[in-house]
Amino acid sequence: MSYPPPPGQGQNPYGQQPQQPGQQPQQPYGYPQQGQPPAGGQPAYGYPQQGQAPYGQQQPGQPAYGYPQQPPPPGGTVQANSGYININYLGTVQLATMGQRFLARLIDGLIIGVVMSIVMFAGLAGTLGIASDMEDCGSYMDPGYQACIDEQSQAATGAFGAFFAIMMSLAVFMLLYEWLMISFKGATFGKMAMGLRVVKESTGQVPGVGGGFIRYIIPMVGAFVCYIGMLLVYLSPFFDNTGKLQGWHDRAAGVVVIKK
Repeated sequence: MSYPPPPGQGQNPYGQQPQQPGQQPQQPYGYPQQGQPPAGGQPAYGYPQQGQAPYGQQQPGQPAYGYPQQPPPPGGTVQANSGYININYLGTVQLATMGQRFLARLIDGLIIGVVMSIVMFAGLAGTLGIASDMEDCGSYMDPGYQACIDEQSQAATGAFGAFFAIMMSLAVFMLLYEWLMISFKGATFGKMAMGLRVVKESTGQVPGVGGGFIRYIIPMVGAFVCYIGMLLVYLSPFFDNTGKLQGWHDRAAGVVVIKK
């Protein structure tokens, strides 16, 4: 005679069937099985999907919640304390040192100085020649003395006018030499000799007429104050805290001086 098993033995009070050998364990009611999404494909409320980091934790390579990703640094950024700079369309280039820039300007000064010396010597020789011709007019008592003096005075006036025109042409030459060569070539003869080049920081191209003029005229304006302003402009790269060695004239024109 068989009797039913006592309560609590061999029966599941919640109506679940006992696990058979080789069968995977069943999840409690209301919880999805591991490796399978719940009905509808949506995770249970409060549980992250598989492959996602738990709430409050950031996956590698993902921006923090609420903060947009920062764009890559633009061209013109400096590699700290290395003397190099990244310029658009040129890549990483080496900045010209102040010593190299000084030697380049010294060479330019010698070139301009030689041209000025030739012009001034020619003008001085003409003036001395006219003075010598006036002495040949003799004494004021001699006949024709006044006519000779008048003739030589007219010659002197013409010589001084020519000398003034030459000096103005020299000033124009100095303007065009620095301005146009930087504008279209990116370098004067001195910078070419030192292997330097002036380029726009934003594009890596030559400064152009506008940029070259701005870079030239700022030191020239400073020269009106006993050349002290010009000296400060040329020394201003020492005061640049960006690491680009830009002078005030460089920054105004948006250019940097680099090694070729």
